[in-house]
Amino acid sequence: MKQLKLICLLLVVSFLPSQLRAEETEGEKLNIPEVVLEHLGDAYEWHIASYKGKHLSIPLPVIIRSSNTGKWHFCTPHSLPEGFFFNEEDHGKIYENMPDGTQKRPIDLSITRNVLQIWIVVAILITVFLCCARWYKKRDEKSEAPKGFVGAVEMLVMMINDDVIKGSIGEKHYKPYAPFLLTVFFFILVTNLIGLLPIFPGGSNVTGNINITFFLAVCTFLAINLFGNKEYWKDIFWPNVPLFLKAIPIMPAIELFGVFTKPFALMIRLFANMMAGHAVILSFTCVIFLGWSMGVGYGLGLNAFSIVMLLFMNCLELLVAFVQAYVFTMLSAVFIGLAHQEHHKE
Repeated sequence: MKQLKLICLLLVVSFLPSQLRAEETEGEKLNIPEVVLEHLGDAYEWHIASYKGKHLSIPLPVIIRSSNTGKWHFCTPHSLPEGFFFNEEDHGKIYENMPDGTQKRPIDLSITRNVLQIWIVVAILITVFLCCARWYKKRDEKSEAPKGFVGAVEMLVMMINDDVIKGSIGEKHYKPYAPFLLTVFFFILVTNLIGLLPIFPGGSNVTGNINITFFLAVCTFLAINLFGNKEYWKDIFWPNVPLFLKAIPIMPAIELFGVFTKPFALMIRLFANMMAGHAVILSFTCVIFLGWSMGVGYGLGLNAFSIVMLLFMNCLELLVAFVQAYVFTMLSAVFIGLAHQEHHKE
C-alpha cells in the first residue's frame, strides 16, 4: 500500500510541471509536438515550472565568443550582449548579427542543461565509487561479503565485468578495456535513471541527444580500431574469400564499410530508444490537457487512459534504462573482441 501511494505521489509530481505550464497557455491551442520538442531539446536554463505567466527556472552560465570582435562574453540567458539573440528556428540556439546583415553562430561554450546534467551524473558516480572504495579499503580477511548498497554495486560490476566484458573480449585481452566499458555502462545507466525524474536535478534528455551518443560511439570506434590486431585488419582488407571477390574488390569495401556502421548503429540505437521513450511519456502527459479542452467527458476518459499508460511507460522506461546501458556495453565489448581475434590455422 505504501508503494502504491509513493507511485501515485511521483505521478502527481511528474504532472506538475506540465500542469503549471498549461496555466500559462490557457486559452491557447495546445501544440503537442512543440511542447514535446521543447522538453526533449537542450536549453540555456533549467525550467522548473510556470504559473500565470511567471517562470521558475535556474539560469545557466552563457559563455560565447563574438565572431565579429573576437571578444569573449560571460553572461546569463536573460542578459545577452547587444547583437546576440536566441534563434527559435534553430532550437533556441544563440546567434549573432553580423555587420553585413547576416546571422552567424558564435563559438558557444555555455553550460547548458545537458552539460549540467552530465556534471551531476559524474558527481553521483564519483561519490558512489569513492564510498564503495572506502568500504573495501577498511575490510580485512574476517570481513563479511558486502551487503546493501555496496553489495548491489559489486553485483553490477561483477556481472558486467565477468559476463559481458570478459565473455565478449576474451580473458586474454579484456583487462585494458574493462575500465572504459564499466564507465560507459554506469554513465548511461545513471543518466537514463535521472532523466526519468520530472523535476530538478532530473528531467534532462541527455542520452536522447545524438551529440552525446555520437561521442560515446566515437570512443568505442577508437577503442576498436586503434588497438585492433593484424588479424582484424587482415580480415578487412584481405578477407578469407575467393580471390575474385578480393581483387575487384567487393569484400574489402563491404568490410571497410562495416568499420563505420558498427559505431553508427550504437549511436542510433541508444539515441532513438531514449528519445522515443521520453517523447511518448510527454505526449501522454499532454493528452490530459488536450482531453479537458474537449470537454469533461473526454477529459475523464482520456485522463484515465493517460494515467494508466503513463504508469506503464514509466515502469517500462526503468527497464529500458538498464537494457540500453547493458546493450551498448555488450555490443561495444563484442566489437572490441572482434578486433582481437586470434589466427586460426587451417
